[in-house]
This record gives sequence, structure tokens and C-alpha cells, in this order.
Amino acid sequence: MSEYFYTKKEAEKAILVGVALQSENISYDMMCEYLDELAFLAETAGAETVKIFTQNLDKPVTATFVGKGKLEEIKTYVEDNDIDLIIFDDELSPTQIRNLERELKGRKVLDRTNLILDIFAKRARTAEAKAQVELAQYQYLLPRLTGMWTHLERQKGGIGLRGPGESEIETDRRIIRDKITRLKEQLAKIDKQMVTQRKNRGKLVRVALVGYTNVGKSTLMNLLSKSEVFAENKLFATLDTTVRKIAIKNVPLLLADTVGFIRKLPHHLVESFKSTLDEVREADVILHVVDISHPQFEDQIRVVNETLGELMDNSKPTITVFNKIDAFTYTKKEEDDLTPIERKNYSLEDLKQMWMSKQEGETVYISAKSKENIEELKEKIYDIAKDIHSARFPFNDFLYRDFEIDEETK
Repeated sequence: MSEYFYTKKEAEKAILVGVALQSENISYDMMCEYLDELAFLAETAGAETVKIFTQNLDKPVTATFVGKGKLEEIKTYVEDNDIDLIIFDDELSPTQIRNLERELKGRKVLDRTNLILDIFAKRARTAEAKAQVELAQYQYLLPRLTGMWTHLERQKGGIGLRGPGESEIETDRRIIRDKITRLKEQLAKIDKQMVTQRKNRGKLVRVALVGYTNVGKSTLMNLLSKSEVFAENKLFATLDTTVRKIAIKNVPLLLADTVGFIRKLPHHLVESFKSTLDEVREADVILHVVDISHPQFEDQIRVVNETLGELMDNSKPTITVFNKIDAFTYTKKEEDDLTPIERKNYSLEDLKQMWMSKQEGETVYISAKSKENIEELKEKIYDIAKDIHSARFPFNDFLYRDFEIDEETK
């Protein structure tokens, strides 16, 4: 893989750049929220954010995305403070990246998509995840080759392959297209194997955990399955789908943990990870995990629902699991405070009433960390899974068929 996506192990000093675009109805407050998430992404990638630059524009400047004055301000700060990395919260065009790097004297300029791809590359563990990430990286890189001296691996003995007058850039493009073709073939082969594995699981009820990144899906997975799925307080801690056999009361089922979603998730990644997300498409029940302690949890719910809408219809039984109630806080309004009530003024009970009336499916409020209300969640899963199971196996009275479950897991 090209060094273009490589992040050094030692912390690089980074500045973040965000633009509130009036043409896209991005308010200043929304931009600040996005930049908070971008800072978390940068930290996950191993960078240290030292300053944030913001600007209000009607639309991006064609050549450099930000205005001339703001670019001069960034340039001065970068030179005075020996900054390694400049990260933009929006996707930049190849021309914009090239112009910015020239103006900033060769310092590395990344956009949000490139940063997410870098994190995915570091997090990928299995052959499937590595191939998916590499495919997304090459698809991102292909239109950005102009002006880059990439020196991708050269083909040995290339007699007759170059063609008359073929330039360095055309050769690199052809190499990348060949790699993309091979990766797609490799993923198609892996996908066939995964389909076979899913068929071998029989008709057990399948439950998929979905949600925004870092909402506690893997922690909940560990709690329900009594397993040790990797979990930490960083974005995209889990890339590979993990499936565990569990039982709730006398109903056996399969529980799948999937990759988390995020705002502005690169299209290439959604496409590359569609085989991984087959676990969601083929699930019987969806557990949509939400971090209710996050100030923008409603926006996160919207992002997840929109992404799921691209993958499947929304007719499946869904339980909205509001997690992290142990970390929930709110600001109580004084009686003589006549200012309009804001989101931060709602108590947990207020939110429960609001969301119970909003949701078509079931809702439950839990803490996977402190194990609060987990039994209530299990009851809701059991009620739905029991009906599905009894419809598939009307005469087996929920006896385990070719299904071994550790006594401890029951």
C-alpha cells in the first residue's frame, strides 16, 4: 500500500480545519460538533490536535477550499509551530489537496475520508477486512494520482505492457485498476465462503447489533454472549463482524456485532463493506444501540437509519437500545429561568417519554458497563425471538437442535 495512507506511530501534531457552508445549510454550531468528532478521529489515528481553524463560507473556494486570508492564517501558524499534519473535515478534490500542499510547503494535507481510511487500515485484522479497506483506499486514490510521484510497484518484464508513449501516471493508473479488479475478485470469493457459513448456521434466529461508532456495541456483545470481543473507547474499535451463539431462556440465537457508522462515512467504505454488512441484511432482529449520553445522539440515530436504508428495508423488528444511562447528565432549569428549554435541559425521564412515543419498535434504557436493565433487554429480545423461532420450529418446543451452548452462556 502506498505511503500516502501511512500514519506514523509517534503522535503527529495536527491542526483541524472546518468550514460552515451556507450552501449546505451547515451552521456554525453543527460545524463545531463535526470538528469535535474529527478531533476524536485524529486521536484514534494517533495524532495530537493542537489547534482548530474555522471559517464561514457560502461555498468552498475552488482552488484551496478555504479563503485566501484563512489560508494565510493557517500557513503562518503551521510554520511557526512546526505542524506535521493539516486535516480538513470535508472531502477535498485532488486539485485542492495539491494546491494546499504547495501553499503549506509540502506538509501533509488530509481530508476526513482519508483520515477514516487510515484508521480502518490500522484496525483491519482479518483477510476480509484488510481487502475491503485496501479496495476503498485504491478507489479513493485513483482519481488523485495527478501530480503525485507515487512509484507504485513496477511490473517486471513489462515488454508490450506499457504501450507507446505511456506516461508514469498512466502506468500507475493501470496498476491501481488491476489491483482493484483483483481485490474485488478476492472479496467475491470471500463473500461466497461467508454465504456458505451463514447457510450452515441453519435457521437460528439472528440478531444484529448496529449503531454509531463508539456507542458500546462490543461491550454489550460481551455482556450478552459472555465473550471477549475487543472493545475500547476509540472510534472503529471493531471492523470485523463477530458472531456468537447465545441463548436467552430456552431460545437459541446468533448475535452479530458489526462495524459502527459515522457521519460522512466514505462511499467507498460503504461499498467495500457491504459483504460484512450482510449480517445486518440477513438478520431477523435489529438491536440499534444508541449512546444516550452523547449530546448529538439524535443526529447519530439519523445517520445510522440513513445508512441502514441504503442496505435494506426498515421492516425488520427493531429494538432501540439507549445505552450509557450511567453517563447521562443534564442541566436542570431554574423555576425563574424564562429562556427556551434546550436539549441539555431534558432529564432522562423526559427523554424516555419523548422517545417511547416516537419509536415504532421497542425501546429500552440500559448501561452495558454497569449492567443496569440488562434483564429487561433480554426479555424484549426473547419475546421477539420466541415468536420467530416458534414459527420456524412449530413442533420442537424450543428444544436445542444441533446447537451446543455452554451452560454458563445460558
